[in-house]
Amino acid sequence: LVNQVVSHLIQGIRSQGGSFSSIERLGAGSYYEHVKISEPNEFDIMLVMPVARLQLDECDDTGAYYYLTFKRNPKEKYLLKFLDEDGKLSAFKMLQALREIIKQEVKNIQDVEVTVKRKKAGSPAITLQIKHPPAEISVDIILTLEVQQSWPPSTQDGLKIEQWLGRKVRTEFRYKSLYLVAKQNKREKVLRGNTWRLSFSHIEKAMMNNHGSSKTCCESDGPKCCRKGCLKLLKYLLEQLKMKYPKELEKFCSYHVKTAFFHSCVMWPNDTDWQLGDLDHCFQNYLGYFLDCLQKSQLPHFFIPKYNLLSLEEKMSNDFLSRQINYELNNRFPIFQY
Repeated sequence: LVNQVVSHLIQGIRSQGGSFSSIERLGAGSYYEHVKISEPNEFDIMLVMPVARLQLDECDDTGAYYYLTFKRNPKEKYLLKFLDEDGKLSAFKMLQALREIIKQEVKNIQDVEVTVKRKKAGSPAITLQIKHPPAEISVDIILTLEVQQSWPPSTQDGLKIEQWLGRKVRTEFRYKSLYLVAKQNKREKVLRGNTWRLSFSHIEKAMMNNHGSSKTCCESDGPKCCRKGCLKLLKYLLEQLKMKYPKELEKFCSYHVKTAFFHSCVMWPNDTDWQLGDLDHCFQNYLGYFLDCLQKSQLPHFFIPKYNLLSLEEKMSNDFLSRQINYELNNRFPIFQY
């Protein structure tokens, strides 16, 4: 159903010519990494636009957010209308234009009821609701630029996978395109909507799907590991806790858990560290690492090591989550006994 709706939209968007005629789709997020938990009711679809060359200027000290300007005369003349008064490519203007096209296009979808949800401030996504009785499916459409140039300096010391997946794989990954998503930087004093955030969804998906130190890990005839099982458990734990304490835990999302997961794969790089029968032990190790991060308010972004995903300013939330997880751990996870 989701594929049908998205294919229809992409055809519609492309047929308009102009700015978005070259978009491609890329399934990102948990469903496409096969680590979706609970119902398949949320999907992330990246709409990827190739752009020739861009100049990236860091807009803060995280190394994750950038202002984009064109070098020389861009081939993409149609993008010039999305520049702001300083000549920066405005994520806000591009999202607005894409949103308008999508709003028109969903009206042409006959056999499914699709609506575009109201804009959430600072969200990089255009969210579709698909009526699918008895439930609803939400699809986040994320505008993504694909730039074929080398990754910026802030990523230099990230992706430390040499011991786990090998140096060759790291080199291959770093030759892949750079993705930038239209994401508002909350730290900006004035929210002008012209910042873009690096995205590594394509690399994360590749790591998830080839996660073994041996090439045959989890292949049909190869040995099975419990890496994804551990990730799903912690995702589920966080999801349940967020349902119980929505206010206190609102800043946490599955990306925190996923980042801690990648760091754990590096700390325990061998397939023998994640044997299928050792799920409980492996989960405790991974959970222990995550608790450690919460306690120190320190979880470095896997690709941008200087970017801390758990800032000290939010120490109270970090401590709160830490207490809840410790309670679950010491009481044999009552939240799993539904």
